[in-house]
Amino acid sequence: MQPKIQRMTRTEYDAVVVGSGPNGLAAAIALQQKGLSVLLIEGRKEIGGGLASAELTLPGFIHDTCSAIHPMAVGSPFFQELPLKGYGLNFVYPVIDAAHPLDNGNSAILKRSVTETAEELGDPAYLDLMEGLVKDWPWIFADVMGPLRFPSDRAAMVRFGIKALSSATHLARRFSTREARALWGGMAAHSMLPLSYFASSAIGLVLLLEGHLQGWPIAVGGSYSIAKALGSYFISLGGKIETGLYIKSLEQVPSARAVLFDITPRQLLSIAGHRFSALYRHQLKNYRYGPGVFKIDWALDAPIPFRSTYCRQAGTIHIGNTFEEIAAAEKMVWEGKHPEKPFVLLAQQSLFDDSRAPEGKQTGWAYCHVPNGSGIDMTEAIEKQVERFAPGFRECILARHVITAAEMEELNPNYIGGDIGGGAIDLRQLFTRPALRFSPYRSSARGIYICSSSTPPGGGAHGMCGFHAAKRALRDIFKIK
Repeated sequence: MQPKIQRMTRTEYDAVVVGSGPNGLAAAIALQQKGLSVLLIEGRKEIGGGLASAELTLPGFIHDTCSAIHPMAVGSPFFQELPLKGYGLNFVYPVIDAAHPLDNGNSAILKRSVTETAEELGDPAYLDLMEGLVKDWPWIFADVMGPLRFPSDRAAMVRFGIKALSSATHLARRFSTREARALWGGMAAHSMLPLSYFASSAIGLVLLLEGHLQGWPIAVGGSYSIAKALGSYFISLGGKIETGLYIKSLEQVPSARAVLFDITPRQLLSIAGHRFSALYRHQLKNYRYGPGVFKIDWALDAPIPFRSTYCRQAGTIHIGNTFEEIAAAEKMVWEGKHPEKPFVLLAQQSLFDDSRAPEGKQTGWAYCHVPNGSGIDMTEAIEKQVERFAPGFRECILARHVITAAEMEELNPNYIGGDIGGGAIDLRQLFTRPALRFSPYRSSARGIYICSSSTPPGGGAHGMCGFHAAKRALRDIFKIK
């Protein structure tokens, strides 16, 4: 059942949120929870942003159009407090959270237990690295998932920070086995940075920690189920939603004391740049976007025939062979090249959620990194990589749907050049995204805020960017803590 969306006339609100991705939804909810009157505006017909699902290939095959696996959603400090199960949201957990096949026939795997994962990897160094961080994580997670501030547990944050700010290549030297290095390389490659860059370890460590503490679940029925539950909960609080209104100027926004934009700096400049100071405009103009993605969805006649038993039991597969091969591919992308053997992130949701495909059939979801704005079709390269570890895979394909990095921006204007993370998240933009300011969410114009993944803590379906932006607006404008 869809959230009941009411068409609104122009009137005055306490706050308006433009953009209904997970961060826009989180911002709207956080404001509405404080008793404000809030309008959420979405340019498309459906809310959700990257939390979308559709029959992209054949009738009955439900594919996630962007976000697919949700360790960050179930781990989100804000989402955990919401009664979303009562609004139809359920998660299913794969037998194995993530697997990483190797050419030598072995596979690296991520399991909930740190000890069991280290044993499977055959590398005590993994236990040495992760055991202490797993114990520290509950005490520092809220600090990591927000703007730069004094942490509640400084010692724990220092222990995490030293590792997170290291390059993935540096941390890889800890491991003695090919399996451990490969698993680490696949996690760190989610950063969409060369693995030799400082801070390329941060996202990889967060994903591993979330895997050990929360798991890597799949939203039953599709990722849109998360957006639908958030939207329904927001409406239950008295919030209003208007869809099909694409905001191109401030004049289109109904009168409000605060306006929060779940969009990236380039779009914010276009809409409200005339209201900003010269310095803030300069900072937004110099904001840097990262690589794009080429994405492919498959309708399949059977499960993907991975050689590895572990891969046949995993929700997520990282395909890239060794750490060195992944590092080489990611470096090429950063240099504007298209690797012949790209690092492929693959999900097989229908193995665990039978609502995704007709009986006896399956779905597949995958993408690889490409240079920003690329229009190159990477279908052949991706399918060769899958076939490399799953011989006979192509014989299972009934239909496919592909979208280039350039087309990703047409699908969702927030994906500048196909960058699904809201901008490069290297050391320079890790905590100062989108600009170096006392509060990264507050623009230079009073009452205008940015709440997208272009603010800390960055990409992921966790809603924390929107939550923190809403908290900032509540303090600034409404004097509510």
